Amino acid sequence: MAYSRLDIAKTGESLAVAHLKARGYDILERNYRALRGEIDLIAQDGEFIVFVEVKTRRSLKFGLPQTAVTTQKQQQISKVALAYLQAKNLFDTPCRFDVIAIHLSPEFELLKLEQIESAFDFQTKSRF
Repeated sequence: MAYSRLDIAKTGESLAVAHLKARGYDILERNYRALRGEIDLIAQDGEFIVFVEVKTRRSLKFGLPQTAVTTQKQQQISKVALAYLQAKNLFDTPCRFDVIAIHLSPEFELLKLEQIESAFDFQTKSRF
């Protein structure tokens, strides 16, 4: 059976939401769009607003999922995050950028889920 990239992405996002909820996060937004960009998930973790990029792969042929969060992608996420903070008047709220890397089997079974907290910041200093 052939799966689309959208099928893979939606499966990954659903797994990420379940993971975050299990850790006590509140999900504020899914697929938040602004400035011709998107943030997969926006969550609340205690006092922090967490902007989450979810990367899902069924093969590691092209590397680990988190390596797809390039500097350019980080900059785009940062711009959308600033737009969100402005729209919600949350500039005084601490925030961070997490990446959730998901590796699925070809049959869509979860092989590994890794949450990288504070993966990068507004200056796009990547931790991986």
